[in-house]
Amino acid sequence: MSLAGKVAWITGGGSGIGLAGAVELARAGCRVVISGRDPAKLAGAVADAARRGAPAGAVSAAALDVADKAAVARVAAQIEQECGRVDILVNSAGVNFPKRFWTETDAETFEQVVAINLNGATYCTLAVLKGMQQRREGTVINVASFAGWHFSYLTGPAYTASKAGMMALTHSFNIEECVNGLRATALCPGEVATPILKKRPIEPSAEEKARMLQEEDLGRTIRFIAEMPPHVCINELVIAPVWNRIYMGGADIRRK
Repeated sequence: MSLAGKVAWITGGGSGIGLAGAVELARAGCRVVISGRDPAKLAGAVADAARRGAPAGAVSAAALDVADKAAVARVAAQIEQECGRVDILVNSAGVNFPKRFWTETDAETFEQVVAINLNGATYCTLAVLKGMQQRREGTVINVASFAGWHFSYLTGPAYTASKAGMMALTHSFNIEECVNGLRATALCPGEVATPILKKRPIEPSAEEKARMLQEEDLGRTIRFIAEMPPHVCINELVIAPVWNRIYMGGADIRRK
């Protein structure tokens, strides 16, 4: 399916998977709006997208904390007013913290992870749903995680639960909205060399990051999903590095 003239909204678009997806969708002909909490970071991301090959003016920014449901509704309305609609929503905003394991985490940390990773995706989907239903066309790509598909020690209970919740959110969307011509994908990447790795209890080494999935791998994957013909729904897409540390034993490895 040609994406020329389509409008895409990407949360967590200031860096990492979200920004890589923005570049690829812009290259495919989309008008892309990226959102994130830091306006200065977003401005840098728009410039970075142009350096990576996004057409001039194809990527713009709208600052947003996805955990704030009122702000989500306001930004979504602003995008639809300025761009006419949202055809593709990529829920890529996500967070985790070093203090993540049962032995050290707390309720506040758990709530913050779920508020951004899961609740934020829900708020954004709700904000664009009616427009998609009226047009009987729309694609939602939820950047879940390998951690939501294959449970392991590495990510801790809050992140694991939030990403498993995103997968359930995706399937429930397809169960209900398939009759309206809408589709959603739970994109489940293994370890990706993005800035979120700095939040690990032990940040992986440069050598380890080089063997992981790269941002551009996920950007191309997001474009692949969006370009599927309208009658095709990819319910889940699991993608991982060949050297998959999540499958490896040993507490020290699993903590990295």
